[in-house]
Amino acid sequence: MTPLQFDKNNAATWAELETLLDRLEGIKNVKTPKRGEAPLPPMDGARMTSLYRRSCEHLALAQARAYPIHVTQRLETLTQRGHRLIYRQHDFGVARLKQLVLVGFPQSVRGHRWYLLAATLLFVVPMLAVGWATYRDPGFVLHLMDANEVQNFDSMYGDSSRSIGHQRHASTDWQMFGYYIQHNIGIGFQCFASGLFWGLGSLFYLVFNGQSIGAVAGYLTARGYSETFYSFVVTHSAFELTAIVLSGAAGLRLGHALLSPGRRTRLESLKHAAKDAITVVYGVMGMLLIAAAVEAFWSSARWVAPGVKYGVGAACWALVIAYLGWQGRPARSPHAD
Repeated sequence: MTPLQFDKNNAATWAELETLLDRLEGIKNVKTPKRGEAPLPPMDGARMTSLYRRSCEHLALAQARAYPIHVTQRLETLTQRGHRLIYRQHDFGVARLKQLVLVGFPQSVRGHRWYLLAATLLFVVPMLAVGWATYRDPGFVLHLMDANEVQNFDSMYGDSSRSIGHQRHASTDWQMFGYYIQHNIGIGFQCFASGLFWGLGSLFYLVFNGQSIGAVAGYLTARGYSETFYSFVVTHSAFELTAIVLSGAAGLRLGHALLSPGRRTRLESLKHAAKDAITVVYGVMGMLLIAAAVEAFWSSARWVAPGVKYGVGAACWALVIAYLGWQGRPARSPHAD
């Protein structure tokens, strides 16, 4: 679709939203009906919200396709005005958090779809390749980590481990919960913030973490600990691995903004990209906290049968995919084309 077609197809939506915003803001240039003319229709909050969400999706599409600056600027102005009016009474409250969880985060993830695809490939391909190589030759793991680390994995996932995945110095689930929060958020921050190095840092950490996970998985599978290991990781990995990939995608967005700023200066392009990516980062932090809690209190429990963990893990993966793929999409409106 050309920019001209895009503008023509959606101009009515933007004009209607602009009119509603003008009325709500009390701008004087809005025509008031004269005597004998039909009165203005009553304000429809649901309609305005629907138009606002559609305009947000139009903005993400225009940015992804690098449409002319006047199109993106108009949409940015409209969405900023809409956000300010719709959420102005709850800027730091529950409503704002609800909007982030139910609308902002999943919409922003879909707006980063191409960066997400690149990050997924950078993470998954090395993980599968190294995992297969390590499964075929368990000694290959020593090319990637030292013998003490490998021995530690044996003790964490072996039959003698009281709680699966616990480090030997950690005696309680709460200790591991704190460790997982620190560890997970550290990885997420690395994948995102290193994108400032023209995206190369995010690329490196995605590949590095992918091959590390693949090496551990391949080694433990070859050692005969597959049931212990996979029943441990299957549930929390839905949140943790997805969050790592999303962090990398947000970092790649920063790197691309620096490498290809378009008509903006590099600094302006970076600010614009960071504004888009920060919503993803907020959601990633929430997913990593969930992953840490699940990993500490559920995944490590030996009293839960592996079959139950597999079932719950499959449900969590389906939930995450459905949430990111469909949550926050505007409902079909009778006023739509």
